Formats: sequence, C-alpha cells, structure tokens
Amino acid sequence: MHHHFDVESLTAGRWRNGGGATREIASRPAGAEEFGWRASVADIDRDGPFSAFPGVDRTFTPVAGEGVRLSSPGVFDRLPVRVGEPVGFSGDLALTAELAGGPCRVLNIMVRRGRWAARVDRIARPVSPPAGHAGVLHVLRGGWRVGDDGRVLEPGQGVWWDAEDVTSIGTAALPLSADAAALWADLTPLA
Repeated sequence: MHHHFDVESLTAGRWRNGGGATREIASRPAGAEEFGWRASVADIDRDGPFSAFPGVDRTFTPVAGEGVRLSSPGVFDRLPVRVGEPVGFSGDLALTAELAGGPCRVLNIMVRRGRWAARVDRIARPVSPPAGHAGVLHVLRGGWRVGDDGRVLEPGQGVWWDAEDVTSIGTAALPLSADAAALWADLTPLA
C-alpha cells in the first residue's frame, strides 16, 4: 500500500533553535524510539546550525527557494545546494546552513547507517520501485500518476511506501507532462 501526502497538510514542528520547522512524511518503524529511515520536509527560515544525528546518513534536497550553503568545519565550507539537487552527508557532522536568498524548503531523507541505504535522484521519466525497497516520491513540477488508483499528484504532493508495500504501488510512477520532475528516494534495507 502506498501512502499519499501533501506537504501543506502535514503538521509542522518548530525547531528548538527557532530557525525552521519540520513536517514529517514518514518514520519507520512506526512508533519506534530509533528510526530505521525517516522522510521529512523542512522549512528553513534563517541561517543557523543543524541538529546532529549520530549514526545516520542524510540526503538533503532543496525543493523551493534559492537554496542553501552548508558548512562543516574541516569537511566543506559553504557547499552550495540548489533546488532539485540532492546532497548526501553524514548526520554526525556539525553543520551550519546559510540561506542563499531567503527561506528555503528541503526534502530530508535520513537512514540509520548499516541498516538502510538511500539514493535520491531528480527524475523526469517513468520509474518503478524495486521489490523489497521502501521509498518516497515528491513532486517538484507537473503532474504524476503513481499506482493504479488514477490519482494525479501535483507539486508538493507525493507518496511513500514501506519495503513490503511495493506490490500495491503498481508498475510505475508516470510523469504526465514534458516539464514534470520529481524527487525519487529509493531506500534499500541492508540488514
């Protein structure tokens, strides 16, 4: 079974440092104190530090705004991250974000290192989820049809699924126009 989401209808939780808010799409296993994988959308309102997530690998992709520059002392300095361009990094890093031109919204995929692996791609073609994988599709532009229910997803909407859900998603996620683009997060269990 796939689960639809609309970012605007997800509950926003403010960050402790006041610099933004996170809207959780899914966290698995559900209700677990320590997630195996987590997908969320964050609104970054101002420059500042990110929370560290030891033992977690992150893939960070701006979906709206002018993008962000990330800095981590001794690792990278002012790494530009642009809309629709996924960037992976360790959640162990002490990171600071600098907004490139005002507030920014990002898709954040986090996986527990050694238990899950994530690959996030910007796509404009039909894709099919691999059997036994979890995943997230987040629409950036145009309309997309996912699964067999006929529902069309618009920008800011998407679907997610667990590894055991793949058979109900149907054969593919299909772009419905030439300008359609989406982020596709393929989450592979390692253990």
